[in-house]
Amino acid sequence: MKTITRANLAEAIYAQVGLSRNESAALLETVLERMSAALASGESVKISAFGSFIVRQKGKRVGRNPKTGVEVPILPRKVLSFRPSQVLKARLNPGQSFGPDDDA
Repeated sequence: MKTITRANLAEAIYAQVGLSRNESAALLETVLERMSAALASGESVKISAFGSFIVRQKGKRVGRNPKTGVEVPILPRKVLSFRPSQVLKARLNPGQSFGPDDDA
């Protein structure tokens, strides 16, 4: 399975948009920085026809060390989750319908 990297994305911008390689890399970095800053400040990032990145707050809870069985407090923290759009779900699973209430 192949992984898409920043370099791959910058090269795709270069090939399709016509900016120089340096300008393509700078554009990509600007977009990623803006997304990171928005998420760090607690905002959601929604990319039409792709999906939404959402910051959620998880509360304090008690976990357990699986080796020893000792209970360990897990502190509250923020987690990042991604919810794919219906368009992306349809591309991943052609022929299946995904309604607005379907989270499959």
